Amino acid sequence: MAGIVVVGAGQAGATLVETLRKEGYDGPVTLVGAEQHLPYQRPPLSKKYLLGELEVERLHLRPQSYYDNENIALRLGTRVRGIDRDTREVHFEGGDKLAYDQLALTTGSHARRLPERIGGTLGGVYTVRDLADVDAMAAEVVPGRHVLIVGGGYIGLEAAAVAAAKGLRVTLIEMADRILKRVASAETAEYFRKLHSSHGVEIVEGIGLEKLEGDARVTAALLTDGTRLDVDFAVVGVGIEPSTWLAEAAGLRLENGIAVDGYGRTSDPAIFASGDCCSFPYRGGRIRLESVPHAIDFSEVIAKNMLNGEVEYVAKPWFWSDQYDVKLQIAGLNTGFERVVTRSGAREGSYSCWYFKGLELLAVDAMNDPKAYMTGKRWIEAGVSPEVESLAAGADFKEIPTA
Repeated sequence: MAGIVVVGAGQAGATLVETLRKEGYDGPVTLVGAEQHLPYQRPPLSKKYLLGELEVERLHLRPQSYYDNENIALRLGTRVRGIDRDTREVHFEGGDKLAYDQLALTTGSHARRLPERIGGTLGGVYTVRDLADVDAMAAEVVPGRHVLIVGGGYIGLEAAAVAAAKGLRVTLIEMADRILKRVASAETAEYFRKLHSSHGVEIVEGIGLEKLEGDARVTAALLTDGTRLDVDFAVVGVGIEPSTWLAEAAGLRLENGIAVDGYGRTSDPAIFASGDCCSFPYRGGRIRLESVPHAIDFSEVIAKNMLNGEVEYVAKPWFWSDQYDVKLQIAGLNTGFERVVTRSGAREGSYSCWYFKGLELLAVDAMNDPKAYMTGKRWIEAGVSPEVESLAAGADFKEIPTA
């Protein structure tokens, strides 16, 4: 019996092997990861870990003893060279092979990097994606130094918040006309613009990066408006891309990631995929979600289906971001919204943005407002929408009619 092999030891992969054992599977299970570390949480990397408030052991999803006790074989620090679908074998760098009865790809995603021609490979230029990234950056985070943040999405804003909290001078540039252009409303963006400005972060919008300058290491940044900034280091947060090269080389179907059906199966029925690396059916279309909750929920479904279940995945998108003392919680997907309704919460600084398409509630951004988040999440998952005018007027949630 060859058993089940899972390639990718992040949140999705770790959840999948754990669920296999919870569901009673007692055959061979192998979890393969390119990093030397035990599977760990990634969201704290750009927050508490970078701040120095969290030790690496506390990032681990499970201790080594768990995998030993559950008879889950870990092959860490191991890179996969290819998949032979005919013989059902995974080929590793160095020549080793491992047979599988079923295979799951939880290969995640990787950070986009700046091109070499504009200084992307200079020393002192970092992304925030894994432990190695943050460990390499840690020595740079020294009060009084000047850091350039490239990209005004959530990763860039979280890095800016940590740097400002550590006493650095922070300049964040966003080539679009505002921060969070791709993922949030102008109202949410304005909330975070004011928040960062109040902590001394300089946000430059509508201006891009021409190039980073320096010999072996970055020393300055030239912007598209001709401005030249002296910087000590740079953090690049310009998005992520699904890690699909292994699936592509194996001939699996791709569509904005590894294409899977509603049960997590790829175009090869013996191979499944979960997490950031794959796209799946959603409301008549196909989406790819980049979030920890999705990675957990989908992997739990896939584990059951690998054991002859027929559980269709129903996505319930939600996300979060921590910046300074503000917790942003997002429920739903705002794609296609036509109107935004804003509300102030009961606590000072609490605020929420509600996204509507016609009369349908699509999503809610809740800043330090857990009541708004939980109410919106419940409405969205139930497929009901609040009466817009009552919501906008600030009526108590219990008194707002829904349809």
